Amino acid sequence: MNLANQRPWITPLVMGSFALSAVTGALMFFHLDTGLNKAAHEWLGWLMLGAVVLHALLNLPAVKRHLQNSSGRWVVIGSFAVLALSFIPVGGAGGSEPGFAPPVRALAKAPITVLAQVAGTSTDDVKNRLQAAGFTVTSDQQSVADLVGDDLRAQIGTISKVLAQPKS
Repeated sequence: MNLANQRPWITPLVMGSFALSAVTGALMFFHLDTGLNKAAHEWLGWLMLGAVVLHALLNLPAVKRHLQNSSGRWVVIGSFAVLALSFIPVGGAGGSEPGFAPPVRALAKAPITVLAQVAGTSTDDVKNRLQAAGFTVTSDQQSVADLVGDDLRAQIGTISKVLAQPKS
């Protein structure tokens, strides 16, 4: 495939995918994302990656020229340095947790009797919901953390099943 003949759609694809990524990223940064913004940002980012690769291949002589220039090389080196630094965990060995993690962990450690109060239902109902989700409940004093362990995602999923309103 001759990439030069593909210029009429490759460059607009870069422009469109960049606009999508920039807008959804800005919305997420300011916590204004709604609907499918986050999913579009994450999944259509792959579209941008492909478009940029095609665009770079289409403009390979210009890319090489930029990298022969010392300022161009330093920009790329700096970008890779920032990328490398972004992998360093902050806030403890495992990295920082989202702000909702402490309340979820506290709720996951609460006994089933307390979880029933939060859900506005009976202890037996919570036990039935947990058993329907595949857990073996042996005591009213057990907690979601006792049943699923310390995995935050598993705790969120299980608590969501307990707190979900029954379908009428």
